[in-house]
Amino acid sequence: MAERKIKSALISVFHKDGLESIVKTLIEQGVTIYSTGGTQKFIEAHGGQVERVEDLTSYPSILDGRVKTLHPKVFGGILARREADHLSQLDKYEIPQIDLVVVDLYPFEQTVATTNDQATIIEKIDIGGIALIRGAAKNFGDVVVIPSQDEYSDLERILNDKKGTSTLEDRQALARKAFKVSSNYDTAIHNYFDDIEKDTEPTFKKSIHIGTPLRYGENPHQQGIFFGEMDTMFEKIGGKELSFNNLVDVDAAVNLMAEFKNDAPTFAVLKHTNPCGIATRSTTLEAWQAALAGDPVSAFGGILICNSKIDLATAEEINKLFYEVLIAPDFDQEAMALLGKKKKRILLKIKHFHVNDKSFKSLLNGVIQQDTDKRTEVSIELTPATNRKPNDQELDDLIFANKCVKHLKSNTIVLAKNNQLLGMGCGQTSRVDACNQAIAKAKRFGFELDGCAMASDAFFPFPDCVEIADKAGIRAVVQPGGSIKDQLSIDYCNENDIAMVFTGVRHFKH
Repeated sequence: MAERKIKSALISVFHKDGLESIVKTLIEQGVTIYSTGGTQKFIEAHGGQVERVEDLTSYPSILDGRVKTLHPKVFGGILARREADHLSQLDKYEIPQIDLVVVDLYPFEQTVATTNDQATIIEKIDIGGIALIRGAAKNFGDVVVIPSQDEYSDLERILNDKKGTSTLEDRQALARKAFKVSSNYDTAIHNYFDDIEKDTEPTFKKSIHIGTPLRYGENPHQQGIFFGEMDTMFEKIGGKELSFNNLVDVDAAVNLMAEFKNDAPTFAVLKHTNPCGIATRSTTLEAWQAALAGDPVSAFGGILICNSKIDLATAEEINKLFYEVLIAPDFDQEAMALLGKKKKRILLKIKHFHVNDKSFKSLLNGVIQQDTDKRTEVSIELTPATNRKPNDQELDDLIFANKCVKHLKSNTIVLAKNNQLLGMGCGQTSRVDACNQAIAKAKRFGFELDGCAMASDAFFPFPDCVEIADKAGIRAVVQPGGSIKDQLSIDYCNENDIAMVFTGVRHFKH
């Protein structure tokens, strides 16, 4: 019972996105495909030969499509154990074995979110699909179940990497996901009727995608759920579903770009919530090129965000890189057509750069809340602490660096020049380590640090960081100030012609 070769499949899906490559592989592997209605036509249009379910059951789709697959000749093939007694019954009643079930459910939640018409909503309560999912999941000992588009990648792995042969572990893992899909679907329907009974606005009207299950959490062994209103902030125009880690990174990206939303074209690249490339330029293309130059290595598989429209020239350059998510206020039609060819890369059109007023973390046996750090210092708020004052270019660079530093994990140091992030050190247990990391990173990517600016998220308790910065060619520093030994750093800067300014505001990010 450990390994099972997929020889037959039942495919009946509402959404056809992502199905084409799966169908192609099934055809190449000689799998017999059973299907109905629109899915059947889709498969045939892509060169597949389909065994019609209505020919198998000797019944057409009836009652406006409410009854298509609900028949012993379908469910018998799914639920039969591959044992002598069950197999003999399949032979007796001329029921084919079904090794793979690919189903996605009618979009009940989306329908509730977009209409008040109860008749329309009720028609989107899936009956046959949910029964197919549960039947196939119950018989995971012999059957592979794909309960939604989110599991297409699992199926592609079985088909491509394992040549269509699944292990018991594969099938059991998919069964667990299937029952999760089933449970969430039933919960959504229950919530709808519960709201009607209470005469309240339907839950999904109040908050679209509340309690949306994710593929998994930070790691595959962790479950994840999103509670929120994605549709109020973004229009998703392409790519796979957002994962837990995608959402965390997207949140970090939006919070960062909110600092630059009214500036000239600005691009940022983030990896694991930390910005590794940021630049402001006169055109979107130039901003992308300068941001990428900040760390072209870490940019691979990163989150990209821009405050301006993506044109075709920029899209052509972005398309050379593998990324997870691209966020922008708008896309040219040509740019969207090009970027949309990469089906797994997520494209989000952001409606507004919203930053929550409060932030939360769960810890111990409770939750902590705080005001979100929305403070952004401007030039008139910078207090000169040294004899030499920053010149106009240095002042611009200090403001830019200070915007960047608050979005990096503490302890952190940012190096910037000409509205470009040159190097950063973040998440270090020592600010000296962060400073050395930032300098080493900038030099590794060929940046000249003479005359650049440095920002720190917190004060310097000793002059060691400004000394390291001085030897690297850094001539202007911004920091909160507030150490009882501030004067040591000030004295070093005065002795070495470095401009230092205080903000009076600490930007720790734990």
